Amino acid sequence: MSHAPLPSTASAEDLAARRDPLGDVLHLLQLTGTFYCVPELSAPWGIAVPDLDRQLVLIAVTEGACLVEFEDGKDLPLSAGQLVLLPHGRPVDIRDKPGSSLTPLFNIPATRHSPQFETMVHGGGGAVTRMTCGVLKVDHAAADRLVSLLPRAIFLDSYEPRAGAWVKTTLTYLAEEARNPRPGGETVLTRLTDILVVQAIRGWLENADNLATGWLAALRDPKIGRALQAFHQSPETGWTVAGLASAAGMSRSAFAARFKSLTGEGTMEYVSHWRMQLARADLRQGELSLAEIAARAGYESEAAFSRAFKKLTGRTPGSVRRG
Repeated sequence: MSHAPLPSTASAEDLAARRDPLGDVLHLLQLTGTFYCVPELSAPWGIAVPDLDRQLVLIAVTEGACLVEFEDGKDLPLSAGQLVLLPHGRPVDIRDKPGSSLTPLFNIPATRHSPQFETMVHGGGGAVTRMTCGVLKVDHAAADRLVSLLPRAIFLDSYEPRAGAWVKTTLTYLAEEARNPRPGGETVLTRLTDILVVQAIRGWLENADNLATGWLAALRDPKIGRALQAFHQSPETGWTVAGLASAAGMSRSAFAARFKSLTGEGTMEYVSHWRMQLARADLRQGELSLAEIAARAGYESEAAFSRAFKKLTGRTPGSVRRG
């Protein structure tokens, strides 16, 4: 579907003001699926999910029901059409009912269809629960910071109006694809799982009522958010407090005070830490030379970059690249 062009009279400032800094961060949620599984579980059953090293875990129930049990003893019942996102990969137990015996997740036999996708049949032969599960990580400094601010669990019910009809349709499609696999089904299942993760985060952001201060509040602030958006889109630019204040349409002093009151960081402290997060991601990917990474972080020499990187992160660039 084509869209009508914007009026030619729209200025660059107008276009920037219309954009959503928080939406930009969601756009940077570069999810990498490390593990997808479609289990068919028959009562009684129980699965002990281990610590998954700060990765995002999605559990979407497409048929039947289950109980998600957290370390603090609190339980979350899930039934068909409901899902929970666990943003920090903390251990949880999942059972058909309280008291069912637990089996460690990676001790359960599964059928591996690809390095990242498998199906599983487990349990005692009773009532069946089917679900789609995904374990994912994020590969961008903005997304990593966003995930660190999320609660321990985000619940989404496809039957709630705020979820949108498409969530219910997506879960229904996942259920059908799991019951009757077709060519290309693995790709469909994994991509839809990724989309559900983003939708769960979006739903929480739209309904969170405790964002008066902090990084998310700064992104939502009409002026500070505009400056953050400009910086995030071009972090290698030689930004100064005055330059970011100009992007926000504020005086230097007012901008610096407002920025720190929202984020808890000085402007250039934020800039330095952000650039080092990006540099760490570049080092891990291993595609750029150290000189290129240093330049992208705003340093004229590899030596100066290496000193600053170690000071801020406690590690040398070489150790991050090797590890």
